Amino acid sequence: MPFEFIKLKINDVILVKPTVFGDTRGFFMESYKKSLFVENGIKDDFNQDNHSKSTKGVLRGLHYQTNPKAQAKLVRCSNGKIFDVAVDLRKNSPTFGKWVGEILSEENKCMLYIPAGFAHGFVVLSDEAELLYKASNEYSPQNDRGIRWNDSEINIDWGIDFEPLISEKDSKQPFLKDVPLEELF
Repeated sequence: MPFEFIKLKINDVILVKPTVFGDTRGFFMESYKKSLFVENGIKDDFNQDNHSKSTKGVLRGLHYQTNPKAQAKLVRCSNGKIFDVAVDLRKNSPTFGKWVGEILSEENKCMLYIPAGFAHGFVVLSDEAELLYKASNEYSPQNDRGIRWNDSEINIDWGIDFEPLISEKDSKQPFLKDVPLEELF
């Protein structure tokens, strides 16, 4: 099978490990195959592809979109290395406010599936990193929201020993306790 699907401690977040075929010329891998993703519980129709590049120490997030434009994401690091995080914002979920994180890199070629109802963020661990990710809804400025990356109630262990570079927008995001309940899932 070209993929291994691993449910994380928040079961709806899935680590996807592709099978990579390599030789002296390079490598080949499938990065998405709808039939196999659907068979393994990832049924979203992805409607937008995004590509970002960041330098070492940049932390982006925690971002999400509200309904009706909530986004599921399939994230892959094609160059460099990141620590990628998903935070459960589903107010009736037993894992509400909890997080999971995984190292994604050009070496391991893993992808992280983050369902709608989760906030997403990452920190760059290499000199630079490029992310490719699919989103189930197009970007909607009026539905764009965020949670503070260092919210002590969520208590994400970013695994870093440096002060991250944060955008002005991300540094002013609310703490989870201050997000209106109607904006949650």
